[in-house]
Amino acid sequence: MAGGSDSTRAILFALGANFAIAVAKGTAAFFTGSSAMLAETVHSLADCGNQVLLLLGIRRARKPPSPDYPLGYGKEIYFWSFLVALMLFSVGGMFSLYEGIHKLQHPEQIKHWWWAVGVLTFGIIAEGVSMRACLQEVNKSRGSRSLWQWFRQSRQAELVVIFGEDLAALVGLVLALVAVVLAVVTGNPLWDAIGTIAIGALLVIVAVFVAIEVKAMLIGQSVDPEREQEMRSFLEAREEVGRVISVITLQLGNEVMAAVQAEMRESQSAQQLTEEINRVERAFKAQFPEVRWSFFEPDLKPQLSR
Repeated sequence: MAGGSDSTRAILFALGANFAIAVAKGTAAFFTGSSAMLAETVHSLADCGNQVLLLLGIRRARKPPSPDYPLGYGKEIYFWSFLVALMLFSVGGMFSLYEGIHKLQHPEQIKHWWWAVGVLTFGIIAEGVSMRACLQEVNKSRGSRSLWQWFRQSRQAELVVIFGEDLAALVGLVLALVAVVLAVVTGNPLWDAIGTIAIGALLVIVAVFVAIEVKAMLIGQSVDPEREQEMRSFLEAREEVGRVISVITLQLGNEVMAAVQAEMRESQSAQQLTEEINRVERAFKAQFPEVRWSFFEPDLKPQLSR
């Protein structure tokens, strides 16, 4: 896994947390009649389905190359991640907006509010544990970059999606808790509707940002900029290489294709040139194990005219 992070671990943490939270929220929504709680229940159930899709995508992305797919199926995880972003937008965001607007037009008093407060508090704790596990994996690959820089530059679609989901879920739970408490304290059920609309807007915004990042990976992005610079620096430091002309990379899920054009130092023969290229490629793949395909185009150092 690029950058040493294990996105599967983060997904499993999120799946376990969301399933437990969904059950608790559904029970509370039934007893309280809270629309914010119902919206959060749907959100958590949608997240469970999303995480199952991500696990499916990771499994399918590991299929070996075939004649029809000579570079493998690595980019399939991008398709499933994009589908998850669409579900987050539609099932989570749009449903919450609809429910909030409906309750705004037909407000209802919250019943058994202590159920809602208890479940939401439990949900915040459980989602916090999931978010912590996600951040542990994110921190393995983001280095000194801010979370926003990592989000924009990361090539791990499934980890980007989980980070977005966990962030939206945690903030959404806090919004739901604030909405329920305000509705109870003020006696005005409109706060519950406003909280539901805020949750829906949050989910839509997060889904759009996630979809933008995953779309870029679907189209075909290079590797993480920091990683690509490490590759260039490694090649420039090799004694066989006189000058690196270009390094073109393509991220394919957790694997990478690299095309290198470099000016080689003087070689006595074609055989010696071939041996030098093979040495560089072996060392390159050993240093960057995610590189599965490498194509090396040599250029000879130009001779000075006498």
